[in-house]
Amino acid sequence: MNAFQQLIQKDQPVLVDFFATWCGPCQMLTPILKQVKESLGERITIIKIDVDKNQAIAAQYQVRGVPTMLLFQNGKQLWRQSGVVSKDELVKIIVEKSNS
Repeated sequence: MNAFQQLIQKDQPVLVDFFATWCGPCQMLTPILKQVKESLGERITIIKIDVDKNQAIAAQYQVRGVPTMLLFQNGKQLWRQSGVVSKDELVKIIVEKSNS
């Protein structure tokens, strides 16, 4: 099991943000993710993965565009979406998916 797979094996939800430094929408998402973390605190882990530096992981999860977010819990993918999502919508998705 690689380091990434160990990170997504948590009981709590793990939101993975696949991004690129040159991506405008990715930069818009960064403050939104900070707000999500402030709202959910210890109930969530947020990991940012630079697709240019981690091409193998991006390929493994078939990330074709950035930003792409994947939500994991206990190593299982619960949700996936490309593009920018509002803070309120993201919090709602994380809470719903991780409690179902």
